[in-house]
Amino acid sequence: MSQRLRLLGRASSINVRKVLWTLDETGLPHEHEPWGEGALSLQSPEFLALNPLGMVPVLVDGDLVLRESNTLCRYVAQRAGRQDLLPDDAGGRAQVEQWMDWQATELNNSWRYAFMGLVRQSPAHQDTALIAQGLQGWNAQMAVLEAQLQRTGAYAAGPRFTLADVVLGLSVERWLRTPQQQRPVFEAIATYHARLCERPAFLRHGANGLP
Repeated sequence: MSQRLRLLGRASSINVRKVLWTLDETGLPHEHEPWGEGALSLQSPEFLALNPLGMVPVLVDGDLVLRESNTLCRYVAQRAGRQDLLPDDAGGRAQVEQWMDWQATELNNSWRYAFMGLVRQSPAHQDTALIAQGLQGWNAQMAVLEAQLQRTGAYAAGPRFTLADVVLGLSVERWLRTPQQQRPVFEAIATYHARLCERPAFLRHGANGLP
C-alpha cells in the first residue's frame, strides 16, 4: 500500500488526536478530513458506509477501512515499521498493549461522569455527589499510572516512548485540564507530562488546549 492514508474525524475529539499524534510521529503521508464538523455529518450515508456506528475516528487505507482509535494507532505504527512505538516481539508488544487497553477500559470509564459535568457542562451530568465520586475513581486510576511511572522512571511501558504514551499522554492532559479543588500531587506524572511536552507532535495534538 503506497497511497496516502485518510483520517476522518474532527480534531476536537481526543480519539482523533491520538491517531493524528501517531501519524505525526511516524511521518506517514496522510490527509485529515474533519468529519463531525459543519457539513461533514457522521450520520450521512457516505460516512455510515465507512463506520455504521457513526463515530470517529475512521482510517481509510485504499480498500481497507478501520475504526477504534487504539487499533488505528497500532496499525499506523506497524504500517510505518516503527518497532520503537510498537515492538515486534510478543513480550515487548504485550507490555505496550496492556497499558493501551487499560487506558481504553478502566481509565476511560473512570473519568466520564466528572469530565462531562465539569468540562463539557452537560446538563445530564450535574449531580455533585456523582461528580465527586467520579473524581475519586479517576484519581484512583491516575494513582495506578503514577506508581507505574515511579517504577519505570520514564515512560508507561519502560524506558522508551511507545504507543502507550500516545494514548496515556492525552489522558494525562485531560486529567490536568479538568478542574478539581483538591487534585492529588503526582510528581511522576508531572515529570512525565513535562517529558511529553518536549515532543513537537504532542504539543500539536495533545497539549494543544483541547481537553
